[in-house]
Amino acid sequence: MSDLDDAALDRWMTAHLPGHHGPVRCTKFSGGQSNPTYRVDGPAGSCVLRRKPFGPILPSAHAIEREYRLIGALHPSGFPVARPIALCEDAGVIGAPFYLMEEVRGRTLWDGTLPDLSPDERRVHYHALIDTLAALHAIDPDAVGLSDYGRTGNYFERQVDRWSRQYRASQTDDLPEIERLIDWLPRSVPPQTRVSIVHGDYRIDNLIFADDGPRVLAVLDWELSTLGDPLADFSYLLMNWVTEPEGRSGVKGQTGPATGIPTLEEAVDRYCAATGRDGVPDLDWYFSYNLFRLAGIVQGIKRRMIDGNASSTAAADAVARLPALAAAAWHFAERAGAGD
Repeated sequence: MSDLDDAALDRWMTAHLPGHHGPVRCTKFSGGQSNPTYRVDGPAGSCVLRRKPFGPILPSAHAIEREYRLIGALHPSGFPVARPIALCEDAGVIGAPFYLMEEVRGRTLWDGTLPDLSPDERRVHYHALIDTLAALHAIDPDAVGLSDYGRTGNYFERQVDRWSRQYRASQTDDLPEIERLIDWLPRSVPPQTRVSIVHGDYRIDNLIFADDGPRVLAVLDWELSTLGDPLADFSYLLMNWVTEPEGRSGVKGQTGPATGIPTLEEAVDRYCAATGRDGVPDLDWYFSYNLFRLAGIVQGIKRRMIDGNASSTAAADAVARLPALAAAAWHFAERAGAGD
């Protein structure tokens, strides 16, 4: 099923894609809370469409134009992303701006505990997950035409300000922990030592793996990408190690030799070896920030749900987690010294 006008999309594709012949049929992918995504099937094959949500959205959110630019810059470099096909910024075509990219076929691993794999298979898949992130952070933004893809200055300082404003713009409740975080995080931002392309939502279920092994075929969902501190991506990935297994990316208590999933310390060592770091600083501040940011994202989902624009039936489940996210973010803030 789809909420798109297939005929309107087909007319646009006929006008803008040489050799295209319709008709097309769109099927919405399940899951996801942000930019709705569809498979577009036609006589010549399939591709994937991502669009902005219908209706009012927050400023700077759902920036599919940036996604399209990013994958267009990375694809020629050999980094695993889907090949971009076309961008439509005219909301009048299907009701929202959208872009088309190739369909990359492979495996999506939804459960970070990888229950269907052996310990050895889990280990090499996690090594590929970490190594791919390290490869992204090794790309010179200037070399791929992305020198202006993000602002200069301390990335975390900007992000704390951004997500504080995003939270305020979509706020529906009073959460004391969020109020304390909005006060404490800007006063405790760590120094930044490197700048790289930052994915912004790097986790195992945003990767497509080959059907026959751990090779990463594509990294998906670049909506939050920018230039910034690579520790933003890496600490966000490490959040999975302190998140209870929930059928998604959490692997707390499921690491070590018995399962094959690297321990947090092993993950840090592998990333640092690949990126030339001596180590990473105390992670509690970064964990607090990442949970605060996630709370801001979920608050936006709640606002869209109230406004009738949530893009997934799972929106209510995500929104129910908001108080727990706020409490967890403040827990790590206290471990990092907040309130001392």
